[in-house]
Amino acid sequence: MDLPVESAIKDGFELFPRQMKVAARWLLDHPTEVALLSMREQARRAEVPPATLTRLAKRLGFDGFNKFKEVFADSIRERPKSYRGAEESMARPEAEGHGVLIGDTIKALRGHLSEFTQPSAIAALEVAADLMVKSRHIFCAGRRSSFPVAHLMYYVGSLLGSPTILIDGIGGIANDALRSVGPQDVLLAVTVSPYSRHTMQVAEFAVSRGAKLVALTDSELSPITKYSEIVIRVRTETPSFFHTMTPAFAAVECLVELIAAKRGSRALEALAANQSHLAAFDTCVLPISRIRSSD
Repeated sequence: MDLPVESAIKDGFELFPRQMKVAARWLLDHPTEVALLSMREQARRAEVPPATLTRLAKRLGFDGFNKFKEVFADSIRERPKSYRGAEESMARPEAEGHGVLIGDTIKALRGHLSEFTQPSAIAALEVAADLMVKSRHIFCAGRRSSFPVAHLMYYVGSLLGSPTILIDGIGGIANDALRSVGPQDVLLAVTVSPYSRHTMQVAEFAVSRGAKLVALTDSELSPITKYSEIVIRVRTETPSFFHTMTPAFAAVECLVELIAAKRGSRALEALAANQSHLAAFDTCVLPISRIRSSD
């Protein structure tokens, strides 16, 4: 969705009071729910008082929240019917029961993953992959639940022969990996709300040295976007109390597939060399399937 009100939120975001920022971020990240849910339910999900939504709407020039909501509702009505139906099913209230909870979780993940098929997401992934293929080094950073995602980029990227460097912090030397970062490098920074202070510091430092930043994050209002050349947005909401990193993993898997395709025979040669190395140490219980080079 690309509405004038969204631009107004982004332009004024830094001047909003703290709770209004929380509300604005939630509204911008959940346009379908804005159109379909009551103000009270939206406030509950955003974890702000309903009055905050009213104040935000008036700050943006609307008479009240209902007028603000109508803008999003009109946009939803303009979309293809099948697409609206999928979004409406995602906005249904949570039902009770273990089986229903699992079903709702899978539906949410399916909806999150389907967003990668949108033209804007495909374009962001393609540009990011191009930057990575041309880079001298690919630095990978993420903390807590974001760390496995960064590690996946580092590990699979290295299998493809990409010069990946993981900023992992073992022994307290995480930032030492950045000594050589420069204009020929790319940093993949993974961070979702509540956003890692260390990842932000790494991103700011790398960009100050001229590196290009690819941000894998959950919101267009994520603080890391102001440093980013490319933003790949991943949804994290689930029916449960914790967020999901499944879309972030999927984004990295898409990235490495694009990198492999762009590297072509060089990727195959790197994979074959890695398999020979693993075989020399008898690493795997079962033999690794041999990679066939293209004719």
